[in-house]
Amino acid sequence: MKNIYSLVIVTLLLTSCGGDKKMSVEDIIASGNLEQIRQKKTDLDASAQEISSQLKQLEAEIKKLDPQERIPLITTFAAKEAVFNHFVELQGSVSTKQNLVIHPEYSGTLTRVYVKEGQKVVKGQILAKIDDGGLSQQVAQLQIQAELAKTTFERQERLWNQKIGSEIQYLQAKSTYEAQERAVNQLQQQVGKTVVRAPFSGTIDDVISEQGSVVAPGQSELFRIVNLQDMYIETNVPERYISNITPGRNVQVEFPILGKKMDAKIRQAGNFINPANRTFKIEVAVSNKDKSIKPNLTAKLKINDYKNEKAILIPQSIISENAEGQQYVYTVTDKVKSKGKAKRVIITTGKTQGDYIEVLSGLANGNEIVDEGARSVKDGQEIKILVVE
Repeated sequence: MKNIYSLVIVTLLLTSCGGDKKMSVEDIIASGNLEQIRQKKTDLDASAQEISSQLKQLEAEIKKLDPQERIPLITTFAAKEAVFNHFVELQGSVSTKQNLVIHPEYSGTLTRVYVKEGQKVVKGQILAKIDDGGLSQQVAQLQIQAELAKTTFERQERLWNQKIGSEIQYLQAKSTYEAQERAVNQLQQQVGKTVVRAPFSGTIDDVISEQGSVVAPGQSELFRIVNLQDMYIETNVPERYISNITPGRNVQVEFPILGKKMDAKIRQAGNFINPANRTFKIEVAVSNKDKSIKPNLTAKLKINDYKNEKAILIPQSIISENAEGQQYVYTVTDKVKSKGKAKRVIITTGKTQGDYIEVLSGLANGNEIVDEGARSVKDGQEIKILVVE
């Protein structure tokens, strides 16, 4: 390229000075003739302008023919302020406080089972009966003794009120009566344990022990009862979100198996950090009017933990990093029609969401940013814009 420039300059100088071959610039200056000096300067200025014009033509042609000198073709987009909602994505499992396996409180034979699987029951409803082993007869005998003790006490009390008899007789009759009452109540409580009742309203999901089985407290399982009204999703959240993920936060819930989505809120956030995995638990209440959500169903959660009303978002793919670890992008300056210059701008980034990242500093609303071709341009390089988004 330098050889071309030299050849053109020499040619033009020889041409421009062709009519004045006998006198060089030094000769004209030495002559001291002002008019000749001015004329020579005018001739050289004209030649310089012509040379400059021809050089520009040659440069343009070189850029067209030489791949290394071609102007990069890029696309751009304008930076715009927008509302940015950042979401934490987690996976949880559906639970309910009313999902219980019922165990017996008394040992014996399961003489009657009054319910079947899928049956709806109400709180306090009798589900089964266990053989009491003669406790009912013992209660009846104690009740007879209690009635006798009551009658004796009432008579002794009337005599005592009339100042008849001794105080010790009155106190003995009273203690005997009270002891008999307590014995009856205690035995009735034992008999009551032979009747299995529903602890809450719900549906009998499974009849585990059949009629005729011998059952024992803490060992045998009788029924599983489930209430699908008060459902919630439980999951573990990394401790770094403890200040942002709090009760009342909005949650987008998705059940992939059901193809169902809903909006919910965090109803409870744990105050304990599990040292094993550095997480805390949260509960997200979910509506289950159609009873389609079941315990232990997998759910995906998107929790809104951060919001910026005036955020500038850019694709992560256009960001580069220099040797100092600073992130930068290219903007367009000196734009004339579809051409301009690339300018390197150092930026500070924030949170990400998908393929986009939040820019905290370095860019302003309206800046034209290089998109496609951002990896192939250099700072200060001339560029040609194909598309502005």
